[in-house]
Order: sequence, then structure tokens, then C-alpha cells
Amino acid sequence: MRLRWEIALVLLLSVGRSAIYAVLGLIQALTREASLGDQQTSLNPSAGAEEFWDVLYQFLAQGFGLVPVALAIFLLWEPGKSAFRRIGLDFRRFGGDLGRGVALVAVIGIPGLALYALGRALGLSVLVQASPLDTSWWTIPLLLLAALRAGLTEEVIFIGYLFDRLRRLGWGIWPIILATAGLRAAYHAYQGFPAMIGNFAMGVVFGWCYRRWGRVMALVIAHTLIDVIAFVGYPLAAALWPGIFAPPTPTPSPTPSPSA
Repeated sequence: MRLRWEIALVLLLSVGRSAIYAVLGLIQALTREASLGDQQTSLNPSAGAEEFWDVLYQFLAQGFGLVPVALAIFLLWEPGKSAFRRIGLDFRRFGGDLGRGVALVAVIGIPGLALYALGRALGLSVLVQASPLDTSWWTIPLLLLAALRAGLTEEVIFIGYLFDRLRRLGWGIWPIILATAGLRAAYHAYQGFPAMIGNFAMGVVFGWCYRRWGRVMALVIAHTLIDVIAFVGYPLAAALWPGIFAPPTPTPSPTPSPSA
């Protein structure tokens, strides 16, 4: 019973909470008059370069977002056995992890981004503004930090933590892979159905790779690189394909003519 409560609390503090909000966001989007393709959401909202406090709060939010990761690692720690080594979140095999991570970007990351683009073209995906279109000195560091936080949060909790805890509850490997992939899909539900399908597939592939390699580091590298490509490349994609990626230009209201 204690283990079940521990799992529930970690999920409600981190990805589980976000998954609930994401599903509710999708339901809310479906109930609006506008279709999914005409709606948009923002992953890393912009703040003016002169607004020091807004920028500082965004950096702090990314830092505090890593607290659930630290909690999961703390709970995985056992006397005499490092949690980092148990889940393979270390630099002992960094060269191999980097190669595998890059391979995963090609195998699952690029097709996932293409699936999102197809969903946008078909009007099935919400427009996700992955990064601000107006760049400032702090934009790139903040986007890199956001990508690293997302990679650590999802892979450490979905894979490293949940695989260990669900095994202790007697779950088999494929029920664990499918359950965590389903939770990953729900976590991204606010982006629309193509994103859910792509993230479910990503969860299955990443789960299988973790089962085979026993290391989270390659998955964190792959996830971070995918997000860096999406975040940093978003302004370019919006410029090249504005009909798919750029937010709609607001139509100016007509100026009322003076009455006679």
C-alpha cells in the first residue's frame, strides 16, 4: 500500500498532474466552436527582453520543474546503491549513450515531428507555439534549459522511476511499457490526437530500449535533442510554412466612420 501511495504522489506532483490538465485541455478544445486546427497553445511563452523579473521567473520555473525528478531519484536511492547508476543516468558510457540518443532522434523524433506537421495540415492538431518568435539574449539558454528539463522529467519518471516501482508491484514488462506509453500520450493530449499517437509510439520504443539497454541517459539525450530541434527550429518553420506553424495574423478591426 505504501508503494502505491508513493507512486500516486510522485505522479500527482509531476507528469500525472500535467497529464490530467492536458486531457482536460483537449476536452475543452474539442468543445469550442473553432476546430483543433484553428486553435493554438504555447510551450515557452515569450517575455519582453526588458522585463527582467519575468525572465528570472521563467528560469526559476524551469529549475523548480526539476524538483520532481530529484524526488524520484531520491526515492529510488537505496543504501550502498546509487540511483543514478541503477537507472543509468550517469556518464560512464556517454559515448554509446550519445550515439544511441542520436539514432533515436532519427528513428522516432523526426517522424514524430512529421506526424505533428501532418496533423496541422489536416486540422487535427492544436497549433503549438514551441518558442517565442521574438528572440532575445535569454531565449536560447531558456529553451535549452526547457528541453533538458522535459527530457529529464519524462524519462526519469516515466521510465526510470515507474519501471522500477511497477515491477515491484508485480507488473510484467509489456504492461509496464504500454501503461507508461499511455501516460506519456495523455501527458501530451493538449496538443491533439496526432501528438498523442506519436508520443505513445515514442513511449513504446523508449520503454523497449530501456528494457534492452538498462540506461535512461540515451533516452534523456534523445528527448532533449528532439525538443531542442522543435524549440529552436520553430521560428524557422513558422517563417517557411506560416500556414501550418505560424499563429494567425489578427484581423484589424475596422475604424468606425464618424457620424454625420
